[in-house]
Formats: sequence, C-alpha cells, structure tokens
Amino acid sequence: MTRLFHVSDLHFGREDRAALDWFAGLVATERPDAVICTGDLTMRARKAEFAAAAQWLASLDVPMTVEVGNHDLPYFNPVARLLNPYRRFEKVERAIERPLDLPGVLIVPLKTTARFQVRNLSWGRVSRSGLKDALRRLAEKSADTVAIVACHHPLIRSGFVGHGDTHNGAEALALLAEAGADAVVSGHVHDAFDVAHQEAGRVVRLVGSGTLSERLRTTQPSFNELRIDGGRLEVINRVMAR
Repeated sequence: MTRLFHVSDLHFGREDRAALDWFAGLVATERPDAVICTGDLTMRARKAEFAAAAQWLASLDVPMTVEVGNHDLPYFNPVARLLNPYRRFEKVERAIERPLDLPGVLIVPLKTTARFQVRNLSWGRVSRSGLKDALRRLAEKSADTVAIVACHHPLIRSGFVGHGDTHNGAEALALLAEAGADAVVSGHVHDAFDVAHQEAGRVVRLVGSGTLSERLRTTQPSFNELRIDGGRLEVINRVMAR
C-alpha cells in the first residue's frame, strides 16, 4: 500500500502553528510515502513567508510535490507578477510541479494559477500548455496505476460556494478523465470534500483539502490521507482536534 498526505493552504504569514506542528508530527511518526501540497504556501508571497514555508517543508523530510497557489504570486508588484512570478520559489524549486511515480500511483501536476486575467486574479485558469503537459504524463501510466492530478484550484464546483469557476476547468477535467486520471486533488477553498464525479464514462474522484492556516471557513484544520492499494484509492479526511 502507498500512503500519501495531501495538504494545502499553509498561508505562512497567517499560519496556524499548532496545526503545522500537528501535521509535521504525524509525518514524522507515520512516514507517508510522499506529501502533496496543493498551493498557497504564503499569504502575500513575501520573501520571509517563502523562507518560513521552505524551511517547514524541508523539515518534513519526505518526497513531495508542491503546486503554486494564487497567494504565491507577487501581490503588491504587478510587474514581478507578469515577468518573474516564481522568483521567490527558489528554495523549494525542485518540488514545484514535480511529477511523482510511486508504487501503484502516478502524481501529475497541473498549474491553475494565472499571472493575469480579465477577472478576479484569485480564480483559477488551466492553460493549454499546462494541460498538454499533464495529458502527456498521463499517457505514460500503466493500466494498474492510479493516476492523481494535483492542482491548486478545483477544476469544477463540487458543493462549495463563494469561489469563481476555473477557466477551462470543465474542459480540462473531461480530457484528463479520458486520458486516465482517477482523481484530481486540490486546495483553495479551505474545506475538505470528496466527490465521485462521472466524466468520460468513468468515475473521477474530486478531492479537496482543508487548510493549516488561521483562515478557517467551515471546518477545523485538516488534511487528507490517500491510500492506494491494488488499484483502489481510499481518502481519509484527518481533522485536528482542538
């Protein structure tokens, strides 16, 4: 069995230190095979926030892949946002959008942030180039492998409210499902969900993680444990007790 911890929306600058310590303690004692972090490492993409996030992620000492969230792009500097938005990711650069090929599972990154768009910049967008890369990686999966796509924004609405639709999300989900994606894991909404969605004649799990920050919505700090065994995916939402 392969075990993954799916965490999101750390929001260093508004982090919940008790929640971070709780998660790090579970990683240390249970040793998952990898950690998937689906974005928003920081609150305002400040240098000090990235440094703190990078130090915390490195301390986990497990394989990981990290997606970029909308809060991770320069907030106060529109020029930097357009020309060099990922400069401050250098300390976690090797983990950014890193595909992971583990026993029985393939993790495929999909960027959903936008440097610029004529609508709310916090809303998601799937680019043609990002989708093309994800589809290419899905084409490499074997028949007995569970394929998990990791992105920051949910591709479609799945019960949550208060957030705009991801541009090209529905179309991307249809193509990902046709290419063999078994699940899409995301963050952004700060509440956990697990929806069995029918797409392209098959079921694709849409799985959202809660947050480890102070920016709670309807649930306590939480993350998802993903268990993959014999081609089957089990999702366990693990909630921090107060």
